[in-house]
Amino acid sequence: MSEVRTIGLDLAKNVFQVHGADETGAVVFRKQLRRGRVLKFFGGLPRCLVAMEACGSSHFWAREIGHLGHEVRMIPPAYVKPFLKRQKNDMADAEAICEAAQRPTMRFVAVKSEERQAAAVVLRTRDLLIRQRTQTINALRGHLAEFGEVVPQGLSFASKLIAMIEDPQTALPETARTALRFLTASLSQLNDQIRVLDAQIVRRAREDETARRLMTVPGIGPLIATALVALAPSPETFKRGRDFAAWLGLVPRQHSTGGKQRLGSTTKMGDRSLRRLLIIGANSELVWRARKGATPGTWLAKMLAHKPPMLVRVALANKMARMIWAIMAKGGIYRAPVAAV
Repeated sequence: MSEVRTIGLDLAKNVFQVHGADETGAVVFRKQLRRGRVLKFFGGLPRCLVAMEACGSSHFWAREIGHLGHEVRMIPPAYVKPFLKRQKNDMADAEAICEAAQRPTMRFVAVKSEERQAAAVVLRTRDLLIRQRTQTINALRGHLAEFGEVVPQGLSFASKLIAMIEDPQTALPETARTALRFLTASLSQLNDQIRVLDAQIVRRAREDETARRLMTVPGIGPLIATALVALAPSPETFKRGRDFAAWLGLVPRQHSTGGKQRLGSTTKMGDRSLRRLLIIGANSELVWRARKGATPGTWLAKMLAHKPPMLVRVALANKMARMIWAIMAKGGIYRAPVAAV
């Protein structure tokens, strides 16, 4: 039997499928493995290339199998799909992963360390708590509106909602007041939890050298800097800053053919959390510039004069992404460009 060179591993909760191929691509074995036998199986194999889709638990398995001496590569699921033959099942998925891993132009996902994944958990948890807080505030506003009490939207008016519920002069049935107090208690708890995570993010940003350098870019604070360190791929993954901006989905979608360039809306590819945060950071920078006034003749002043506001925000986020890549790849800090005389 030929020696296995490449293995496609289809991940699952309990039953894993492996597909082994030799250096010519011929099938060496196909196996099903229970979860408890995965590491024992790979520990008994000679060093080879193990490929899997980048999905839930993939970073954990990539680290564990890598510790056994194998070369591990993770592939985005969208890049595996073209290699799937006919019907979809675990065996076909493992074979498609094995085929995709052998392509010389295939792109791979870097394996994250436990520390980076832990930092990502903090950010994801904060996003979830903020969504729950927004839902709670909207629920309070909607219930009070049913009794004729109207409060404007926004987090800044949450205290007014709580005051109305606690005020005995507010015309609320006692049954509704009791139920709404559960929501106000939940809102207070969510605010406390978000403050704890915010303090942790700020502390991490101050301790991390890369995050401190990123915060020198206008529009980037502790939250965005920490998210970039935790969620963005290694800068060596990209050849230039524009590739990083394209990965974030901050470039126009192309539908070009026959030498004619056709550009559409932004691709919205890559990590949506990073893209959203960069656009928010760009918006904060634009608000600050609007108060002070953009310098006449600069790129930003020309964009604001001729382009829609949202387009300017995305364009500025694109420029910020290029600056971020340069700082992460080449070191140094942000230096404001010298105005032309």
